[in-house]
Amino acid sequence: MVDITNELPLESEAELVQRPAPMERLVTIYGGSGFVGRHVVRALTRLGWRVRVAVRRPDLIGHLQPLGAVGQIIPVQANLRYPASVLRAAEGAEVLINLVGVLHESGRQSFEAVHAFGARQVAQAAREVGARLIHGSAIGAAADSSSFYARSKAAGEAAALELVPGAVVMRPSIMFGPEDDFFNRFAAMARLSPALPLIGGGLTRFQPAFVGDVASAFAKAVDGLARPGTIYELGGPEVLTFKQLMEILLAEIDRKRLLVPMPAGLASFNARFLELLPNPLLTRDQVRLLAYDNVVSAAAKAEGRTLEGLGIAPTALGAILPGYLWRYRKAGQFSRPEAA
Repeated sequence: MVDITNELPLESEAELVQRPAPMERLVTIYGGSGFVGRHVVRALTRLGWRVRVAVRRPDLIGHLQPLGAVGQIIPVQANLRYPASVLRAAEGAEVLINLVGVLHESGRQSFEAVHAFGARQVAQAAREVGARLIHGSAIGAAADSSSFYARSKAAGEAAALELVPGAVVMRPSIMFGPEDDFFNRFAAMARLSPALPLIGGGLTRFQPAFVGDVASAFAKAVDGLARPGTIYELGGPEVLTFKQLMEILLAEIDRKRLLVPMPAGLASFNARFLELLPNPLLTRDQVRLLAYDNVVSAAAKAEGRTLEGLGIAPTALGAILPGYLWRYRKAGQFSRPEAA
């Protein structure tokens, strides 16, 4: 069983006492308090980097402090809509990492503002302070996509590579881990609903990547082990359809639910109302995004622009899911899925 809380082995008490003081090298992570950010922070502190975490509300990231030594993790205020705050957070840093992203638009947090304009501000800051840049994007980013999310991600990549030609771009597929927004969301739905929808028939293909592996890829890039000016595509060892992912999920939480195919048109109609919720279950843009497969391209594999190309062996779903989906079973940790 893989340790899902720590992508690196736990240290003994003696090792903790003997661990050297943080190095003088500094990396700034924009959006370092989120799902991916927490794992990237941990990976970098283990390598001895000082980590400046730039977020809108630094008073809310106390959960990151135990991931490093005293003084190794430094919270600062920054908002991608305000270039001066972005530049201030970049000062003195050797590397900038942009992990800021949203899954749905809300108020001033639009795809354009966060993924395109915001990415340009981070890239401009990297250029001004002379820092290397690692830009977090997503598989599926494309300027000609029908999805606003995918187009804004492509715009962010273009801005990063235009202003910092040596930038490294990381495109993960959907990610899984204890706090993920994919398996946890559908497991919560399955706990209450007698059926789960298969949008577009559930035929869209995914290549789920473990968030700890993705964090390791960012850490390798920070340490200079990734090719400058390169777009990496990060996927796990399995390519599965949406339907297969739901079947795996239901087997893991030991619940029998109907898997109901839903045409994209009907899903888009329902999403028109669901996206009005504060934390929408589905949006019309997400329906459009599901029209495209979310897998590592053949070109990326051939050119070594993958987890394997970075020397990382991808972790399988089966090694991680049981460690956090047990809470959605009828009796939690006291029940086990029936043997196949």
